[in-house]
Amino acid sequence: MSSEPLRPLAGERQPERPIDPGVRIGHVHLKVADLDRALAFYRDVLGFEVTQRYGQQAAFLSAGGYHHHIGLNTWESLGGSSPHPGATGLYHVAILYPTRAELDDINKTVTDLKREVRALRREARRSLAKPVATGAQA
Repeated sequence: MSSEPLRPLAGERQPERPIDPGVRIGHVHLKVADLDRALAFYRDVLGFEVTQRYGQQAAFLSAGGYHHHIGLNTWESLGGSSPHPGATGLYHVAILYPTRAELDDINKTVTDLKREVRALRREARRSLAKPVATGAQA
């Protein structure tokens, strides 16, 4: 493999704010149920760049032009459910950011996203709890 950094895959949507090229992570392959949903997090939230894609089956993401740090695939997991409590699977992965400022920035992004998701869930529960007017009289 060449020591030249790879460029992001031409024609593939890339993050608006790419992850800092100094970010370090081991080599992680994840089986995912929904490739687009996984890309929405690893690419759009964390900022990893897509370096290769196999349609709706797999995508490979990188920080700083490495061939890939994260592999996402649906080969044995398409449409699968989340693991139940007590199930085996990946529990933790560490992503090393080059500066405290970069780490603080992504922590804020993820925290803000969690707040948005919680607010949407609360609103959905409130909407479901409201009686639906049917026009029928008792």
